[in-house]
Amino acid sequence: MAVDSSISSPLGPPACEKDAKALRFIEEMTRNADAVQERVLAEILTRNTETEYLKRFELGGAADRETFKSKIPVITYEDVQPEIQRIANGDRSAILSAHPISEFLTSSGTSAGERKLMPTIKEELDRRQLLYSLLMPVMNL
Repeated sequence: MAVDSSISSPLGPPACEKDAKALRFIEEMTRNADAVQERVLAEILTRNTETEYLKRFELGGAADRETFKSKIPVITYEDVQPEIQRIANGDRSAILSAHPISEFLTSSGTSAGERKLMPTIKEELDRRQLLYSLLMPVMNL
């Protein structure tokens, strides 16, 4: 049975209240994507201001988008591979993240015959679980 919802879709209303709640969350996050992205960047920069990596760029505590764009270069995996390898070898200092690395993901493809390691923190696992939980409400439309 469909649920009345303020979420309008050409595909019809959400299948249940749980789906309606998830769809409202998606709408809220995407309606203000620029502001959400700016806030998330500021949170990441503030949390990681004392990491070895960010200290190199002398941000002076700034956590805004313009400072980030002007001081931190676009990089490749190879640019941070030495730091990632240090973490993989057991270095627990705040190299790339102020939070402890909880797991390593590996890329599905290879570069020069090796998969890329991607260090992640528990917060990232939580974020992936949230994203997966939002798939079914959209697919149920």
